Amino acid sequence: MGTLLEKIIDAHGGRRWSEVDHISATRHFGGAFWSLKSVPGIAEEGRFTVDLRREHSQLYNFGDANLHTDFTPDRVAIVHANGTVVKEFLHPRAAFDGHELMTPWTDLHLAYFTGYAMWTYNTEPQSFTLEGVVTEELGPWTEEDGQIWDRLRVTYPSSLATHTPVQVVYADSDGVLRRRDYSVDIAGGSPAVEYMTEQATFDGLVLPRHREIYVRDDAGRAVREPLLVSIDIDDVSVS
Repeated sequence: MGTLLEKIIDAHGGRRWSEVDHISATRHFGGAFWSLKSVPGIAEEGRFTVDLRREHSQLYNFGDANLHTDFTPDRVAIVHANGTVVKEFLHPRAAFDGHELMTPWTDLHLAYFTGYAMWTYNTEPQSFTLEGVVTEELGPWTEEDGQIWDRLRVTYPSSLATHTPVQVVYADSDGVLRRRDYSVDIAGGSPAVEYMTEQATFDGLVLPRHREIYVRDDAGRAVREPLLVSIDIDDVSVS
């Protein structure tokens, strides 16, 4: 019997992940979070691309059809289609010092958050194998509806930007990822739970087409109102 990590990788496309460099898709964001952070109507619709070999992502149609983001852990920028850098943060994590859940964001704050979030979500489980990432099996968990899922703790190195260094993902009996627990460190450490559904195969890779994110209570359960974030993807291309 292989490890849980091996089972998860196999369930999502196995060796195919090592043959792919980029994933692109159309995004559709919903939920209350964007208005809560005072950034509605900027990032919700458009294409995005994530790099599977390094932490790099771009979101297109970012507040304007001619603007896109360019994200890496050490820099995030908003760039015009002609290549001009409109604005940028260097060492962007520091721009969130002192932030709480209700602290308003600028478009650059949003560019950083959506940049690392979309990279984190759409490169897994390949990203679990990157240098410095450590995984540990935690045993089973029973959902409120009685489903039993296996848990894998994922610890990211400081070189990778994500919600928080230690997160827990949950896989069903087939090894398909169904849930993630984390805290949003750049928003006051707010505890969150994310559910992944509508999995489909795109050129050999298995990705969820729908995600829902809620506040997570002290018992590890989702607080179903309000829906903080929904993410839908379609028109997926693999290169």
